[in-house]
Amino acid sequence: MRILIVDDDPLVCRSLQVLLGREPDIAIIATAADGAAAVEVCRSEQPDAVLMDIRMPGMDGIRAASRIKRDWPHIKIMMLTTFRDRPSIDEALQAGADGYMLKSAQTPHLARQLRAMLAGASVLDRQVLEQLLPRRAPPPPPDMLTPRELEIMRLIAEGCSNREIAAALYIGEGTVRNALTVILDKLELRDRTQLAIRYWRERS
Repeated sequence: MRILIVDDDPLVCRSLQVLLGREPDIAIIATAADGAAAVEVCRSEQPDAVLMDIRMPGMDGIRAASRIKRDWPHIKIMMLTTFRDRPSIDEALQAGADGYMLKSAQTPHLARQLRAMLAGASVLDRQVLEQLLPRRAPPPPPDMLTPRELEIMRLIAEGCSNREIAAALYIGEGTVRNALTVILDKLELRDRTQLAIRYWRERS
């Protein structure tokens, strides 16, 4: 996967470039120091994903994410930041971010989450999920979801893609997609992110 790193701290950019660059399937194609530069790199290089800080001088990560998603919706965006407050999380998700991770994440975990995001999963750091779960929600009635649907729900909440779920459960990707549609309908949820939030809320 071709990754653009965006952070106003040169040391952070360099560290991520070196550490993630060791992953055999990750290529760091460029770094940028602010959102405006990130937009220009996306225009010229069309990366698969952007790993971007939130607070930067000039155009910040929120505005850059909104601009990138507007012009190139296929580019995945993961916010990588120290901020885990609810307003920052909400703004990032509303801007179209596909993932939100904290800078405290270990490199192997970050690489796994990037892969999951590229495969279509919505990726949220566990501490970020905790900010989105102010109250414990009542669990679904025992008979609402089948054991297989509960297992698919768990795997989705853990960041697995449809392909990974299909491989883990020895079923087809089409079966996973159909099951996800049924689960979302039963629980009256909109998407995978809400499903992950519901799953972790029940276990908080």
